[in-house]
Amino acid sequence: MLENNSTLQLEVAELMVNSLNLDTTAAEIDLDAPLYGDGLGLDSIDILEVALVISKRYGLQLKADSEDNHRIFSSLRNLTDYVAIHKTK
Repeated sequence: MLENNSTLQLEVAELMVNSLNLDTTAAEIDLDAPLYGDGLGLDSIDILEVALVISKRYGLQLKADSEDNHRIFSSLRNLTDYVAIHKTK
């Protein structure tokens, strides 16, 4: 398991809540619930906003045309795992 992942998960969840003005707290976001649709209920514009905020905060590139985006943004856990591996700051 990735070191200090629970702290990073909370940070990423807080970035999502703050940037999208979600009606939930970071701690209430289920790590394995889908970010799209029935889970957190995000749409493609929300995901773009999250990608921008995450990219700026952690110094990594999330490209709109990446084949991995569906997997990366499938849950908070997958997004956090990606950030943990690729962050530069």
